Amino acid sequence: MKIHPTEDMHVLSIARRLTIPEVASAAAELSSEIEAERQRAGLAAAGPWTFIAQNLPRDGKTAFDWRICLPVAGAAAYDGPLEVLHLEPIMVASAVHLGPVRTLFTQGYAPLLSDIGETRHHLSGQSREVYHDWRGGKAGYNRIEIQFELSR
Repeated sequence: MKIHPTEDMHVLSIARRLTIPEVASAAAELSSEIEAERQRAGLAAAGPWTFIAQNLPRDGKTAFDWRICLPVAGAAAYDGPLEVLHLEPIMVASAVHLGPVRTLFTQGYAPLLSDIGETRHHLSGQSREVYHDWRGGKAGYNRIEIQFELSR
């Protein structure tokens, strides 16, 4: 586990209310939409895809607020249909999951939450997944950073 601030960034973003099993199909659909709009607007990608969850549930049936984000440069001049958000730096407890997405919760989230539980840190309810190296849902290797925002 590493405690660190996140980067200050502007992102093209789309929000949805969904369940954990719906994330993969939503991400595939919406990432294509965001990428097409990024290209149309002439914006440069400025970092890896990031998913933001608010109060991520521990089951696959409970809906939660989810947002897919692509960091971009030059967002101040953007006037298109997508949301541009300014994500200010926040303090997070993070860990990097190396492996298939099917083990993200058991080998990524669970150990990180256990480590956080052994500290005095408190969670705000926001978590993020940062896709540093995404090779696909069926790939044996991906590099995904899991971040939990720490309460102030």
